[in-house]
Amino acid sequence: MAQPLATPTDGPRRHPAWGALEIDRAQTAHLHLRDLFGADPARGTRFRVSGAGLELDYAKQRVTDHTLVKLVALAEQSGLAERRASMFAGERINVSEDRAVLHVALRLPRTAHLVVDGTDVVAEIHTVLARMSAFADAVRSGAWRGSTGKPIRTVINIGIGGSDLGPVMADAALRPFAQPGLGCRFVSNVDGDAILDAIQGLDPAETLVIVSSKTFTTRETMTNAHAARAWLVDGLGDEAAIARHVVAVSTNQEAIQAFGIAPENMFGFWDWVGGRYSMDSAIGLATMITIGPEQFAELLAGFHAMDDHFLRAPLAENLPVIMGLLAVWNRNFLGAHTTAVLPYSQHLHRFPAYLQQLTMESNGKHVTASGQRVDYDTGAIYWGEPGTNGQHSFYQLLHQGTTIVPVDLIGFLQPTTPIGDHNEFLLANLVAQAQALAFGRSASDVRAGGIPEHLVPHKLMDGNRPSSVILADALTPRTLGALVALYEHSVFVQSVIWGVDAFDQWGVELGKQLATTIMAQITSPKPPELAHDSSTNALIERIRAARADRR
Repeated sequence: MAQPLATPTDGPRRHPAWGALEIDRAQTAHLHLRDLFGADPARGTRFRVSGAGLELDYAKQRVTDHTLVKLVALAEQSGLAERRASMFAGERINVSEDRAVLHVALRLPRTAHLVVDGTDVVAEIHTVLARMSAFADAVRSGAWRGSTGKPIRTVINIGIGGSDLGPVMADAALRPFAQPGLGCRFVSNVDGDAILDAIQGLDPAETLVIVSSKTFTTRETMTNAHAARAWLVDGLGDEAAIARHVVAVSTNQEAIQAFGIAPENMFGFWDWVGGRYSMDSAIGLATMITIGPEQFAELLAGFHAMDDHFLRAPLAENLPVIMGLLAVWNRNFLGAHTTAVLPYSQHLHRFPAYLQQLTMESNGKHVTASGQRVDYDTGAIYWGEPGTNGQHSFYQLLHQGTTIVPVDLIGFLQPTTPIGDHNEFLLANLVAQAQALAFGRSASDVRAGGIPEHLVPHKLMDGNRPSSVILADALTPRTLGALVALYEHSVFVQSVIWGVDAFDQWGVELGKQLATTIMAQITSPKPPELAHDSSTNALIERIRAARADRR
């Protein structure tokens, strides 16, 4: 028989505010958002906070003033301010890997100083940024040319996880700021179709490949990198051409030289930069090339503005703190298993996928930082699509399904490129969806429309579905930086409340390790001895048979 879980001594249940919130949930469970707005006409203007160019309207979350006070108390009792200070100071808060967590240093201004283990990391960061800027300018201006003398027209970024998701998302989000005539393609999946699609129609003489792998050993990345290398050599007819067509974001100089990349074309980063927090490091080289160093600096400035707000704003007026606490409330007290992020911007269509790694790799943990098994829910499942597309697919479940899904709706007051009334129509849909989720449609409202009685249950919508609206003036590099940092710090707030280490990711290791063994068995020239379970053994044999047929 399974043993009951012991209550962790470092989990949130030990705090008085947690018990107070459980009481609050019981006392307010009967309240509908209609009741909350009816009792407080000013709720829509009071439950609002701004910072770093973003505005958060959380009036349609199922919280009262008393709930918010207790949530802030939970943050205080969890030591959020102290943990936040430790992160910004470069202390080793990634306990399972004994590392500092310093993505916030990546966007510090040149004049700042942060000494960690005797080294001013800000000076090192700006040295790398300067090298990136010089290289990006050379590619953009045509001063950097391929081996045949042609300028670069296409950049292919090869990476996976954090080395791909951030640059992919930023490339789509900031497309209006990209240099005309300079395209960027991305390869992450080890499926051969991915690299074949990326090189389709390209001239090797006009192509630059960025291989992003800290160790230069990541299996998926290096498999694709070698395929790209072979394509370049085949098209250019010279191994030496690699030096003009491939650069690396890595720290393994010996491996990149063996690959044929010149050491001066290696752009490094540090072990205190986690992959999912790395899009503003050298991992963002493809982004810098496409939008230019000046706009990349604006991206960093947006990150830093939100960092500063998170560090200095009072907890009750702090965007990441409020968002993080609402996520805890929805997860642990309202029982929400998922959160939908719905950007009303086509250029943010990859933002939900980016957030999946940021949130689920960070807080998808079953033990606390000290290794004790949790007896409460941690990270929610994040998902989403851009509006208005989602309105014609999964919004049906959001409005009438039996599962409550909290929603973040993201909108921009000004279009990047005006065209008719498109942006006004887009924002009208955003506002309407938040209103419909909150207030629904009662039976009396349905009947008032003259609907036949047998259709009333079908057209009824309960409402009381929590949502937040995040608004900004426009989607610019600065805004994108602030938006990403908002979610980074919200994830951190949640991790502090739950007592988990948000900066390791041991859960990704097991499958990769098993895949190495299984790959050797699949490709073995002789029938291997299989000692797996019967299902795994049968799958391996089936794949081996298909491989033999192909040959």
